[in-house]
Amino acid sequence: MKAVLLREPGGPEQLELAEVPDPEPGDGQVVVRVRAAGVNFADVLVRQGRYPQAPPLPTVLGREIAGEVDGRRVMSASGAESGAYAELAAADEEWLVPLPESASFEEGASFLTTFLTVWIPLQRAGVGPGATVLVHAAAGGVGSAGVQLAKHLGARVVATASTDEKRRFALELGADEAFGYDDFAEQVRADVVLDAVGGEIFKRSIGVLNPLGTIVGIGFADGWWDPLDTALMVGRNLALQGFYLGRLMKLRPEVVQEATREVVALWEEGAVKPVVGATFPLERAPDAHRLIEERRSVGKVVLVP
Repeated sequence: MKAVLLREPGGPEQLELAEVPDPEPGDGQVVVRVRAAGVNFADVLVRQGRYPQAPPLPTVLGREIAGEVDGRRVMSASGAESGAYAELAAADEEWLVPLPESASFEEGASFLTTFLTVWIPLQRAGVGPGATVLVHAAAGGVGSAGVQLAKHLGARVVATASTDEKRRFALELGADEAFGYDDFAEQVRADVVLDAVGGEIFKRSIGVLNPLGTIVGIGFADGWWDPLDTALMVGRNLALQGFYLGRLMKLRPEVVQEATREVVALWEEGAVKPVVGATFPLERAPDAHRLIEERRSVGKVVLVP
């Protein structure tokens, strides 16, 4: 089969379309005909050599797929052992989710990782009517899910994004206000912060939290987190919630499976919808990574075999 192979870390040019053996399913697995593969920022970090739990190289990147198996249209965010950037992928049967009838494969490959990454922390933080939620990188895959889900829960949503175009997009999704990264800290007070940016943005975001507020650390697109002063969090009555979907799926699968049922139901009801910002064929995987790495993407970027 054809797949996008990463032999060594580096720039997008390290992604090579190659012929590789078909995946061999293990116990409890099936082989899925991949119709679309989601490109996540974690894939970019793996390619750069910056991901904490990077797979051994060479590898086929990606763990999010939508496709077909035994006449079923399915999607999955886990268990693609051969990698999602391929024509075929081995996936754990227990993590296969029926793709809604009205949804495209591209939407299916854009949904689970982004919406679960937001839904579970929002639920744990008790977001509801009257709360203010600050969503960083609100035009991206996780951010666009965050805006929609926080609004669904009745919150007032404040978005950040790097350009006027992305801020307008966040407002169109339902955000009540939108700011750039240079001015949000002086303008916003929030009960919950969803942060997929990390670095200096995470540090400044702690200062916008109301008493009993929660900051959710999701990713570090802008750099690793600085050590956190526990005295600051205690003194200001604040909470830190970390979220790592892959590990939660292994250690608390029942939590993720219940959340999956909830977000899929919301999608089927029309309350939320994944945003497919760009699609590329497998051979253009380097261009897909550049789009994300250069922060030019909106919504989710998808590869189509």
